Amino acid sequence: MTPSSSVGSASDRRVRVIPANDARVTGSTYRGRVFRPLLRVQIVTDVSVAVLLGLLVSVLTARGIDGPVSYVVVVVLTVALAFRRLSPGLALAIAWVGAVLQMATMQQPDAADLFIPAVVYTTAAYGSRRVRIAGLVSAILGGFVAAAYIGIPDYLRRISAPSMTTPLQESAQVTIATLAVVLAVLLLPWLAGIVARTRQTARMSREAQLLAERDAARADRAVAVEQERVRIARDMHDIVAHSLAVVIAQADGARYALKADPAIADQALDTISGTARRALGDVRELLGALRHEQGTTPTPDVDDIERLVGEMRQVGLDVRVERRGDPTKLPTSTQLAVYRIVQESLTNAYKHGEQGTPVQTTLTYRPDTVEIDVVNRRADDGRAGPGTGHGLVGMRERATMSGGSMTAGPRGDDFAVAVRMPAHPASGQMPRGLVTPMDQERTAR
Repeated sequence: MTPSSSVGSASDRRVRVIPANDARVTGSTYRGRVFRPLLRVQIVTDVSVAVLLGLLVSVLTARGIDGPVSYVVVVVLTVALAFRRLSPGLALAIAWVGAVLQMATMQQPDAADLFIPAVVYTTAAYGSRRVRIAGLVSAILGGFVAAAYIGIPDYLRRISAPSMTTPLQESAQVTIATLAVVLAVLLLPWLAGIVARTRQTARMSREAQLLAERDAARADRAVAVEQERVRIARDMHDIVAHSLAVVIAQADGARYALKADPAIADQALDTISGTARRALGDVRELLGALRHEQGTTPTPDVDDIERLVGEMRQVGLDVRVERRGDPTKLPTSTQLAVYRIVQESLTNAYKHGEQGTPVQTTLTYRPDTVEIDVVNRRADDGRAGPGTGHGLVGMRERATMSGGSMTAGPRGDDFAVAVRMPAHPASGQMPRGLVTPMDQERTAR
């Protein structure tokens, strides 16, 4: 039974949980109350076990019991055993009453005295600091009292009886042996109670640590999601800024070319329309994220995947890429998401996969969807750590914000990442390449 218990009430049989090592109750476990909080079933179990043991002791020692007082001693020690967990301090006091009554009536020790070590154990395991000290003092003092209780009558008997040595020497040997046995019988349970209390404290500390780690992991995941949103917003900023710059330049050029050459003005308007649609899609994906300052860096697209694969091969990763379909008409935001997902998948394969095994990457570009599949062999030699999970969080965030989905996890001996996303998110984006760079350049002039 753990020190964390609760008292049964009339409604739900428990009041609250109070750890035995709670800092608020180390000075006085009961805080003005005599009894510890326990479940009703625990109280019933303790009382039932004590009564059964008391009856068993009475039956086994019936021939050695001198009179009614002996039965009273058995009853008192049985009551102490029944109260050992409910109130260790009270049980210790009752046990002392039984022991004193037994010695005052000059009774011989019997099996009921074995209830006392159980009481001493609970003083160390469940009692407050004062009760623990009282249990230790009782164990030591009880050893000396028991030794004197046995040794003095033995010495008095030996005075009038012949012996090979002096009566004092023989009685001293009996007294020392009794002291050693009683101290062992009482101190070992007390030490066992201290060990049980320490293990309970350590277990509660581990549970508290696990709860703290779980909360930290949740917070870490939330931070990872927010950081990924910020990174997405930062990447999208370059696209939006470029699109707006093109729109402004084409609008100014169209105003001056309208009277001179209407055809050029019409091309400029087409360019403005396509660029504005792309910018509209990017702005919609940008909403909800905050942008942090960072240097201007070109936004990668699917054409940069080849360079990324080359870099990963240089660090020793055997990347095998299979492409299906034409990605040139994908929106800029979709190409960026494809690049980032492939980048993170290859990075995870390098950090957590088995070295020397190929990483199969399949990119399927369909008219309405884009499919990304990255499969690598899992490392089983403990070389790579479990990681923080930020990479998977980032990939899932990108796929979700693009209107798609992602699955990642073990597949036999491999680890597979599968992403499905729309080729053109439902945001009014125009495919890249609909207006050629030559048309844009001629319109700008």
